[in-house]
Amino acid sequence: MNTVLLPINEYLNKLENADNNVKNEIENELVNIGEEAVPSLVDSLQVVKGRTRGIVAMVLIRIGESSIDYLKKAAKSNSDFEWIANYLIKEIKGIAA
Repeated sequence: MNTVLLPINEYLNKLENADNNVKNEIENELVNIGEEAVPSLVDSLQVVKGRTRGIVAMVLIRIGESSIDYLKKAAKSNSDFEWIANYLIKEIKGIAA
């Protein structure tokens, strides 16, 4: 499995009880990990809920173009996730434009 998976899960677990400052720090750290974190983030986005889900989505948007292929793959294998993936792809393309 991806070696970055464990740290990503640790970050996501910390988000559950994080105040806004810690939340922002975690979001920035995940963005800084960049493309390496994308597969784990896309997988997580399909199962996390609430605020954590919103933060994961924002991280993927901020990472940008390198998130798109993974979002498309996840949408093909999970029809319930398709609308979320398509929304994020549109946001990414809007930011990248």
